[in-house]
Amino acid sequence: QVQLVESGGGLVQAGGSLRLSCAASGRTISMYTVGWFRQAPGKEREFVSSIRWSGTVFHADSVKGRFTVSRENAKNTVFLHMNSLKPEDTAVYYCAAKSTGSEDYPYWGRGTQVTVSS
Repeated sequence: QVQLVESGGGLVQAGGSLRLSCAASGRTISMYTVGWFRQAPGKEREFVSSIRWSGTVFHADSVKGRFTVSRENAKNTVFLHMNSLKPEDTAVYYCAAKSTGSEDYPYWGRGTQVTVSS
């Protein structure tokens, strides 16, 4: 089993930056794909970004050029670096993990709130 805990959320002004952390325990996630998702009030959860064990990253079009993902395997942690934040980025952000080649994410954190004020 993998337990995931997100942190780093908060209130920031538009144009500002935040770094979210996803700390894993129970198993090393260096060979896992870790994804970031978000859910705004009244909206469905959506994909934001992901990073494979190889370091390959994917981003939703809405965050390309503004968000990056990195991983620090020694700390069993993945980071979501968010720059040039917009009010529409306001949501609860979740990290999730899956084995390479798996379609679904079986492991999820509880989320961290990000609020961007205009």
